[in-house]
Amino acid sequence: VDDGSTDATAALVEARPEMGGALEHVTLRVLRVPHGGKGAAVRAGMLEAQGDLVVFADADMATPPDQLPLLVEALATHEVALGSRIQPDGSDMRATQPGYRRLLGKAFHVLASVWVVGPVKDTQCGFKGFTRAAAQDLFARQQVTSIVFDVELIYLVRVRRYTFAIVPIRWYDKRGSRMRARPGLALRVAW
Repeated sequence: VDDGSTDATAALVEARPEMGGALEHVTLRVLRVPHGGKGAAVRAGMLEAQGDLVVFADADMATPPDQLPLLVEALATHEVALGSRIQPDGSDMRATQPGYRRLLGKAFHVLASVWVVGPVKDTQCGFKGFTRAAAQDLFARQQVTSIVFDVELIYLVRVRRYTFAIVPIRWYDKRGSRMRARPGLALRVAW
């Protein structure tokens, strides 16, 4: 989903051989929508997707594509698969992030815990999968369009009583995030 980007990401995708169904069983296309925030872009793509299983991943490829089979495996027995950067041994792949990002993440998790209780400790991992039916239901109900849409999504998963799996994945911090920690952003996130 390209929501008004000014870099060359959409052009890179459009140059792929999968565009327009050129490869058997694979169709890739770029959906262009007006800029409305990360949550709005993800919602647009998820509602447009046609597969039996629907996955979203951050465009920076912080989660490598070889992690996709882990979500697919979890979706064989669950309706939702939530990627997690926290590993079974308790180690946290987010430790490579700058200190201010880790601090903001911890503060955000405390706030998010008001709504997202239970075993979901990594709400912001940008790697989540759904059955198509679950995706259609959940994303049609989604209202938060900012970078914190994941919290509402997990809340909806729990309220709508979807079965979900937490899937530890490999993840690498990619520098260059356009998120800038500012007081205005903090207020919007809190709201």
